[in-house]
Amino acid sequence: MKVKVGDNVKVLAGNDKGKTGKVIKTLKKENRVIVEGVHVVKKHLKPGRMNETGGIITKEAPIDASNVKVIDDKTAAAAKKEEKKETKAKNAETKKAAKKPAKKTTKKESDK
Repeated sequence: MKVKVGDNVKVLAGNDKGKTGKVIKTLKKENRVIVEGVHVVKKHLKPGRMNETGGIITKEAPIDASNVKVIDDKTAAAAKKEEKKETKAKNAETKKAAKKPAKKTTKKESDK
């Protein structure tokens, strides 16, 4: 597993796609990681010895390690700018291709 505790990661897939956070815990046997602020679930607790009132708590649940990518703080901004440039270039190409009409092939009538 390439992800370690303390790494800043970006979520690549799932409901939290695009979110970034810090890895809190890694579960190596299950190939999962717990990321701060990502995949937050609500857990209902019954009253017991430790928690006399019970209630609902929110906590981060593990996500698969293949769905996260380690990012550097220094290169994250540069990578984001490059992605924008690439998408703008692709959009411009598709617009140019859409505007060009298809060439009509017609025979010249020189027999008359």
